[in-house]
Formats: sequence, C-alpha cells, structure tokens
Amino acid sequence: MILIADSGSTKTDWCVAENGCILRRIQAEGINPVYQTDEELCGAARGVARRLDGLRPEAIRFYGAGCIPTQTERVRHALRQAFAETDDVEVGSDMLGAARALCGHHAGIACILGTGSNSCYYDGAKIVANVSPLGFILGDEGSGAVLGKLLVGSLLKNQLAPGLKEEFLTTYALTPADIIDRVYRRPLPNRFLASLSPFLAAHLDDPGIHRLVLDSFRDFLRRNVMQYDWQAYNVHFCGSIAYHYQTILAEAAATYSIRLGQVVQSPMEGLVRYHDSRTTT
Repeated sequence: MILIADSGSTKTDWCVAENGCILRRIQAEGINPVYQTDEELCGAARGVARRLDGLRPEAIRFYGAGCIPTQTERVRHALRQAFAETDDVEVGSDMLGAARALCGHHAGIACILGTGSNSCYYDGAKIVANVSPLGFILGDEGSGAVLGKLLVGSLLKNQLAPGLKEEFLTTYALTPADIIDRVYRRPLPNRFLASLSPFLAAHLDDPGIHRLVLDSFRDFLRRNVMQYDWQAYNVHFCGSIAYHYQTILAEAAATYSIRLGQVVQSPMEGLVRYHDSRTTT
C-alpha cells in the first residue's frame, strides 16, 4: 500500500493505492516548504494522517511545489512525524511528479500550469533539463498566479473593457486597497492571485481577456518549452489552468507549431500507474 501526494501551493491531492487501484483519495490544503514553517508542515501532514481512517501506507511518495533540494528534508521530516510507522518516504518536486505521470518511463516534455508554472525535459527516468520557473514575480508565465496578477493590473489601470473593473470588484467584494494589501502585505499572495482566475474563465468571450490569457500562454511556451528539443516531442500538460483553458492553450501552441500531447487536470492517475509495482514499462 502506497500513499501518493501531488501538492501545489493551493491544494494537495492525496491518494492511497495498492496494486494500481485507488483505495482512498482526499484533498487537503496546499503544502509548500518555501512559504510554510516546520510547524505548519507537520500540522498539515498530521491532518491528512487523521483522515486516512486507520490506513497505514508502507511507502509515501510526495511530489510538491517548493520541494527543491534544500527543502525536501523538512517535508520528509514532517511526513515521518505524521506517519511514524512508515520508513519508506520519498520527496520530490511537483515537476518530477508531473513528468512521471505524463511521460511514464518514456522521454518527453512535461509542463505544469496551475497556481504556478514549470516545465522540463524528462528522459524517462529523471529530469534532464529544467528552465527555472522563477516564481510569479519574475516568471511563472501562464500560471494562475500570473494570470491573476495580469488581470488585476489591467483592471486597476483601466486597460480592459468598461464595466469589467466594477464587476470584478463587486464579484470578489474587494477594493483596490484590499488588493494591494493582499498582494504586498499578507502571506501567500500567489494563492490569492490564482483564486481570481475564475473571473477570466467567465469572460473569455471578451477580446481583452482572451488576449491576456493567450499572450501569457505564448510567453510560457516561448520562454520555457522552446528551450528544449520541442520539435522532437509532444508537449504534455497537467494542472487546473492547463485543463480549464486548454482551448486557448492549443491556440497558443499552434502559434509556434508545438504539438500538444496529454492535457490533464491532475497527475494523480498517471502517478498511480507509475508507482504500480506490477508496471515496469
């Protein structure tokens, strides 16, 4: 029995599986060691352990945003504290999880478009090349956080259609001062900005909104994917943004003649297949 976690900055998808079959699946808060203290990490892990209703995994495979080499031991420690009977704990990046889910044991280009964004070239066993995503201030093109950032920036500078600004502020019960406070003074501004993405999805028929999303996806492809050997492989995507905006994502890919492969909302089903002990290819 194995416990697999796919964690972004906003939410974590946990799944208990055995022989390729899903026994239990739950959603919990996002876990990101870059933004959270050791106490918060342990608290989140213990909360999941309580929700498993006595299931005791023999192994844990945790893939998460912010799980860079300098942070993985903190996450591993939190998991071992919460699951004291489980010694086999592996922590990897969300990018490695996406690559394993989307490409399995084969080479390919894997991408994440969720709260943040990322991409890599994967050789079937490990990540060989990775353009640093740089976070939502310097990078993360095409992500929910960046789409939210572009949206509020354009609205507050009156760059979109008349009436959209007032509709947005009413919909989210926000003032311009509230937005500045949430972005610059409160923790986890990336989550806040990503939470605004549904407004974009509801107004894709507006030419300015459509162009904003399309241009951000084009930026992601041009600044990230096209640094790999993109002409040799299909380019696969996972994440809520990729999934819900896949029509515009396909339009952006067509701009550069990039071949889209899988576009899935969650990598979990692929990870269950990858970690099925009966699967070797």
